[in-house]
Amino acid sequence: MSKKTDAKTTSSGRTSTTTVTEKTDGHSTAIAKDMLTHKKRGDKLLRNDEREELMMAPRRGKDDGNESDSTSATLIDSEQESGPASLSGKDTWNFALLVVLYLLQGVPVGLTFGSIPFLLKAKMSYSQIGIFSLAHYPYSMKFLWSPIVDAVYNKDMGRRKSWIVPIQLMTGLMFLWLGMNIEDWMAQDQIAVGTLTVVFFILIFFCATQDIAVDGWALTLLSKENLSFASTAQTIGLNTGYFLSFTVFLAFNSAEFSNKYFRTTPLDHGLVPLGGYLKFWAMMYLAITLWLVFMKKEDKELDEEDIDIKSVYNIILRIIRLPHMKSFMLVLLTAKIGFIANDAVTALKLLEKGFSKEDLALAVLIDFPFQIIFGYYAVRWSSGPRPLKPWLWAFFAHLACCVVAMLLVYGFPEDGVVTNSYFYMVLITTVTTSFTSTVAFVSMGAFMTVIADPVIGGTYMTLLNTLSNFGGTWPRYFVLEAVDYFTVSSCSVLNTKGESFSCAGESGKALCEDLRGECVLQQDGYYFVSSICVLIGGLLLVFYIAPTIRYLESLSPKKWKLEQK
Repeated sequence: MSKKTDAKTTSSGRTSTTTVTEKTDGHSTAIAKDMLTHKKRGDKLLRNDEREELMMAPRRGKDDGNESDSTSATLIDSEQESGPASLSGKDTWNFALLVVLYLLQGVPVGLTFGSIPFLLKAKMSYSQIGIFSLAHYPYSMKFLWSPIVDAVYNKDMGRRKSWIVPIQLMTGLMFLWLGMNIEDWMAQDQIAVGTLTVVFFILIFFCATQDIAVDGWALTLLSKENLSFASTAQTIGLNTGYFLSFTVFLAFNSAEFSNKYFRTTPLDHGLVPLGGYLKFWAMMYLAITLWLVFMKKEDKELDEEDIDIKSVYNIILRIIRLPHMKSFMLVLLTAKIGFIANDAVTALKLLEKGFSKEDLALAVLIDFPFQIIFGYYAVRWSSGPRPLKPWLWAFFAHLACCVVAMLLVYGFPEDGVVTNSYFYMVLITTVTTSFTSTVAFVSMGAFMTVIADPVIGGTYMTLLNTLSNFGGTWPRYFVLEAVDYFTVSSCSVLNTKGESFSCAGESGKALCEDLRGECVLQQDGYYFVSSICVLIGGLLLVFYIAPTIRYLESLSPKKWKLEQK
């Protein structure tokens, strides 16, 4: 699954609110008035907005006067003592529903981001896997069509179910079709990477569209005081689906793992084939979708009147034009550069060195329950007046984990035998890295939930989530390409033309094996690329990201609302 930054600042540290209300033409004025008409929340919502502002007040100094300071201090003390609100009966069931819906998203994400690249590595180079990584892009570009999801719906079915139901039906049918064909595709000596990329691109497009609707529904499914639990539901659901489709599937798909733990007579295939796994989830998609259609009624939202698509796109432009939003966007787009080489290459490099697929799956499988626990507590750490403080600490820790992971790859046993101590070091690094990712994801999600405007909740949240996701997607292709580019490896024998040739790619390795030669590695591009990424990430954190995040936390939540005057 990972993910949004925001904000900017003027040179004097002030926020210009004139940009929010500045009217460049008559049409913009009409849109602003139309949005204010749609958003009649009443006194209760006004009190909630004031409460949000007071929760953020400690970061804004003493400009509001003594009375405001004392009021905010009292409220903050009460909030810190009691912690986040407990889920009511209705919120508990809705929270469970959100977990299930996010889990369904995690299944195709885990396959596309995790399992399929692992299965392809034996037959493809890092550059070819980089091409397949383009299938990730719909998840990082969904804001382009999120206004359509927000504005077009069937009133009888509900604003969010109008999209969730058909999208899940199409995803289930596509899983069923893939389950009948993918085994033959993967068995080919030369896998058609272009075809696989297009198919999974479409699958992730469906998944991303569902995410838009679910993000928006989360803002109304849960009561106002429990909105911070939406990011917890997303963390638990996405992580569960991701790990089921990545680590759990890889383990049970492995013949070695299945023979070692579940069979007395060894076989050459795992317990769970890829095609069978896809067919199982096709049935789950269809069953849960039918339950949504007949058993779950969507409550009407506060904004009863419709907003046309053009207006929503104009609203997005107005959001993007906020001075602090520009800074937040830049943070989201650059924050993951420091981690991307570790996330994209380290596990594949361990497999290349000789770390078994089932041991790697086991390490991440052990990590799974920790993810659930971390997600639960992370929301508590992110519920105070500085929700992004845990995010900053997690950023520092994540960079340190990247360095440790790189050292683990470098120190892989020369004889290829993975000792218990080495396995435990990999396990500890995996759990620690996951911990930092979970804390960062939940705290950023909590911050976004506070600042998002419920009138266009799906679009607002999707814009922020999309930018965060894109921050981890756009560098991936270039990093994978760079690893091959900076790797120098040649075969110990000449080819049929009497020329030396490179072993950096999988085709070169296969040719070298056919000629009974041996690949000699002169330079591994992984270490160079990973070091550069960590260095850039550290410099960005110290000189730009951390100061910007602290500034963004000092802003009132009202300043992120479009109706702010």
